[in-house]
Amino acid sequence: MAIFRAKEVRQLSDTELIEQEQKLTLELIQGRGKVSAGGATENPGRIREVKRTIARIQTEKNARRNA
Repeated sequence: MAIFRAKEVRQLSDTELIEQEQKLTLELIQGRGKVSAGGATENPGRIREVKRTIARIQTEKNARRNA
């Protein structure tokens, strides 16, 4: 799953935003589950980046709704 920057998020369509948010949320849940089970992720910084990307997507969705 790709990490999107704000510029890239603005270029996505509404359906793509929803789809990417769902995929990233699933990835975040799986990563957190791995950590809580006592395992180590391959890339510990990935969880932080996924959370930030989800926030970027939600921010763009709210901006489009209010515009």
